[in-house]
Amino acid sequence: MADGVLELKVDLGERSYPIYIGSGLLDGIGARFAERRFPVKSPVMIVADEAIVDLYAEKVEKSLDAAGYKVTTVVVPSGETSKSLEMLDELIGAALQAGLDRKSTVIALGGGVIGDLAGFVAATYMRGVRFVQVPTTILAHDSSVGGKVAVNHRLAKNIIGAFYQPEFVLYDLDTLASLPIREVRAGLSEVVKHGLIWNAEFVQWCDDNAERLLSLDREALGYALFEGCKVKATVVSQDERENDLRAILNLGHTIGHALEAVAGYGVLVHGEAIAIGMVGSARLAAKFGYPPRIAEVTEALFRKIGSPVRFPADIGTDDIMDAMMHDKKFQEGMMVFVVPTDIGKVEIRNDVPSSWVREIVDGLREGK
Repeated sequence: MADGVLELKVDLGERSYPIYIGSGLLDGIGARFAERRFPVKSPVMIVADEAIVDLYAEKVEKSLDAAGYKVTTVVVPSGETSKSLEMLDELIGAALQAGLDRKSTVIALGGGVIGDLAGFVAATYMRGVRFVQVPTTILAHDSSVGGKVAVNHRLAKNIIGAFYQPEFVLYDLDTLASLPIREVRAGLSEVVKHGLIWNAEFVQWCDDNAERLLSLDREALGYALFEGCKVKATVVSQDERENDLRAILNLGHTIGHALEAVAGYGVLVHGEAIAIGMVGSARLAAKFGYPPRIAEVTEALFRKIGSPVRFPADIGTDDIMDAMMHDKKFQEGMMVFVVPTDIGKVEIRNDVPSSWVREIVDGLREGK
């Protein structure tokens, strides 16, 4: 840590990269480009969420301009619907018009949607150009690390994608001040997720500091994001392409992704759907004989941070089950789930009976 900046490393050999977490970091992004020797003659394209472009894009542009870089900013509509092949086509066109070459850089300025979309642009434009993640949401502390980039198909979320690592991740805590409370709560769900899969002490810390986190206390947020990113970086460093260990990061995602797809993207934001999915996974643990306390602690903590633990009553169980059949975690006719064995420990099960899942999904509906 230097000058109040927390730094982590995602260790991938020659493709290793740092994560910087701190306040006031946007003003120094040009210096980061220069110290990492990004070619000044190659244009830079910022892909920015329309919700935050007026708040933060100018700072990034000015910093890069002062360092000698030519910058173009492209604004993308907020929301999951922007993660589409149509928007990908639009951004590739914008990159061509801006003159991006093989040594150019694409910057993702926004939340997880922008990171996934801009990252896929970088992965596919001219067979791959540099990519930098500048997340502006709490939720994106998860998606901005690890190199998963993608767009959605109408039948399934993130089904068209790649593994493509950024050059670095720049996490300016000051950008989180503009988040609506719903986005804060949704983001904290993913922070808690990293504790639930890896670190029981961190889960307890989140419970003890829930009020500080919800009020966006800088010190608490910095620590929480550092710990969350540390888990993600550790796992990705050991299993970049999700051959085995990395799949544990999908805790709550089997049900969660299905809920997002069936409800219609935006009805439940990602962190909300995943929180409900994690409650479902904790209940599934009891079916395998693990302590009921796992589900009790999980649900109580999500209630404490204000995340939903039930989905709207008008969403049909059959529709959710059908959506899970399209998920990447459905393999060879068996349902694959990440199941907690204790707080801070999980296992991957590929022997989950669909009848159990149906029963658990039914029990997660509002009014149950």
